[in-house]
Amino acid sequence: MVPTLSRRALLILLLSGALLTYASKQFVMPVAREAQTYPAHDVHGNENVTVAADPYDTEGKASVFTQKYAQNQILPIFVVVTNGGDQPIALENMTLQLVTQNDSKIQPANLDDLYRRFSKLKSRGDEPRRNPLPVPFPKKGPQAGVNSKAINEFNAAMFRARAVEPHSSHAGFFFFDIEGISQPLTGAHLYVTGIHDNNGQELMYLDIPLDKYLDSK
Repeated sequence: MVPTLSRRALLILLLSGALLTYASKQFVMPVAREAQTYPAHDVHGNENVTVAADPYDTEGKASVFTQKYAQNQILPIFVVVTNGGDQPIALENMTLQLVTQNDSKIQPANLDDLYRRFSKLKSRGDEPRRNPLPVPFPKKGPQAGVNSKAINEFNAAMFRARAVEPHSSHAGFFFFDIEGISQPLTGAHLYVTGIHDNNGQELMYLDIPLDKYLDSK
């Protein structure tokens, strides 16, 4: 009996340690290199602006997160904007669009989109009404059913920069809903618009072919 009890105790300790490790894990933003060092990037030579896209589509890369994006059919893409010029550039109006080989056009998910996808409260739409009062109860917000760890990670990971100073880079994640798309990166392009120079002039759009990323794997 003693060896059996010892094995059980060891198993309990191992499971407890794994749970504690998972509970203590926190998202840490990856360190961004200059955009031109990533395989998938586009350069605007005249303005000295480069934007890179680095999809986190593998289990190893996704280990930086605490949430299971692949299981929820969300593709995180790490976007790096490098300003190699002598004047700042503005990103307040920067927009991205993922265009797949089948010409599906996908806009980045916002926080409410992520809350809905990761919420544990799933409504079928056919439940009987449980509130007989004439005044309805307040509706739950989009964060209902989403754990605080996920909420903190979404806010910490999302690209937030509104400008890039000269000779520097800013980076963060954009999240794309790829539900129903089996190979979202093959033949896909990430289009970036809305970057403005210091005089308010919009740069030409940037086209990042994601096949370059796939070829480098």
